Amino acid sequence: MIPFHLEHTYAESLPGFFVDCPPAGVSNPSLLKLNRSLAQELGLDLDQLTGELSEKAFSGNQLPPDARPIAQAYAGHQFGSFVPQLGDGRALLIGECIDGTGQRRDIALKGSGRTPFSRGGDGKAAVGPVLREYLIGEAMHALGIPTTRALAAVATGEPVMREGPLPGAVLTRVAGSHVRVGTFQFFAARQQIDQIKQLADYVIQRHYPDLQELPDRYLALLHRVSDQQAALIAKWMLVGFIHGVMNTDNMAISGETIDYGPCAFMETYDPATVFSSIDHAGRYAFGNQPAIGLWNLTRFAETLVPVIDGNDIDHAVERATRVLETFYPTFQRNWYDGARQKLGIVPADKSLESDPTVALIDDWYKHLEDSAVDFTLAWRRLADAVDGSESPLTSLFNEPDALADWIARWKQLLLEDPPKELARRLRELNPVYIPRNHLVEEALAAASDEGDLQPFNDLLQVLQHPFEERSEWSRYAEPAPKDYTKCYQTFCGT
Repeated sequence: MIPFHLEHTYAESLPGFFVDCPPAGVSNPSLLKLNRSLAQELGLDLDQLTGELSEKAFSGNQLPPDARPIAQAYAGHQFGSFVPQLGDGRALLIGECIDGTGQRRDIALKGSGRTPFSRGGDGKAAVGPVLREYLIGEAMHALGIPTTRALAAVATGEPVMREGPLPGAVLTRVAGSHVRVGTFQFFAARQQIDQIKQLADYVIQRHYPDLQELPDRYLALLHRVSDQQAALIAKWMLVGFIHGVMNTDNMAISGETIDYGPCAFMETYDPATVFSSIDHAGRYAFGNQPAIGLWNLTRFAETLVPVIDGNDIDHAVERATRVLETFYPTFQRNWYDGARQKLGIVPADKSLESDPTVALIDDWYKHLEDSAVDFTLAWRRLADAVDGSESPLTSLFNEPDALADWIARWKQLLLEDPPKELARRLRELNPVYIPRNHLVEEALAAASDEGDLQPFNDLLQVLQHPFEERSEWSRYAEPAPKDYTKCYQTFCGT
């Protein structure tokens, strides 16, 4: 059997936080994709990750002997409404491994069958949504954004019923951990203060060990998680990523992007962009993501109040509120700093109120919105303008002359590097390839409907090199037709 060298600190440290549960097993597993680079990071033997052994392991048919499959308990606010028990309805944590850098990482199966938390669902997943999570996770990783990743995708040989029968699949997901804001909410809803403290201590030891000796470590945990989420959401916003379902059970305490359901990348710049079929009111629109991040963190803070100071709740609330008030300034600092780097302009040395680069950045976004410009290409073509050719940039705008004043201001604030060097740097910061929605759907449809993985593999190869422009990959940089984007919707599938 494939040696994973699994450990189980979550199960051993937190009894009562999960239910032991075996995977259902499948009739005819076949390997769709193995993430060889991730397997190497995890220290797995690639020679053994082939054929029947890997298909059995990654489908759940024959887990490693040191596996302990558990379904984790959590609650969550879904579109603002609290559900006191959600939990892993179709996912199983099989254990943890230590990667080559010494980091502890969860290995979990997703789509492996019903658990006690399934709430009437079938616990299964379909090929399309499984490959979407694989694809988007790898794209985010290549863009330098903290994320869960897929180790493997296995077809089950069995249909799953959605709007009709679809081919089934199981995803093997790797994460820093699967502890969510909703995990804390599960115990807070039951007023189990000791369990909240246990969980907080576990998270601190696993993710933020430098906080362990602090007298106010639970308040410090809130501050650290807030900072991590502010930085993460700023990274999303800088590449046009829309999570699509930022429920509290989809916010990881580790600061990773987790749960790629109705996610998508924005094409035409518009802060009101929503692609999720279930987000009828636009709660999780692109431009709302920072506000929702703070909302979720407020729910996290509510769970920690009794352990911050159980003797003086009002004082604990006051202290937690002061921490939450740092979220927006931290988000703005990360977002503006990221935009400065992507524009190639001088770093800030003043407050936001007096920094001249802030107005330049704000005006850039206004130009993007007014002209309904493709977000990714506009950033990418800045390098051409630095390199002596402004037309690839200005031609994207409805009124190219209107951009002339902004370009003149921008060039006055550029770093004093030689133009060729600065252009090279900008191309290393601004991707030319993102998971264009029409290309993602094309690849997933081929895999699901025809069993053809070539479009998926081709797109994956491109997305793993998002900054490396190649002529043979030109179609992957082209925006979808306007009519396509106008009607495009994503769905909760996995």
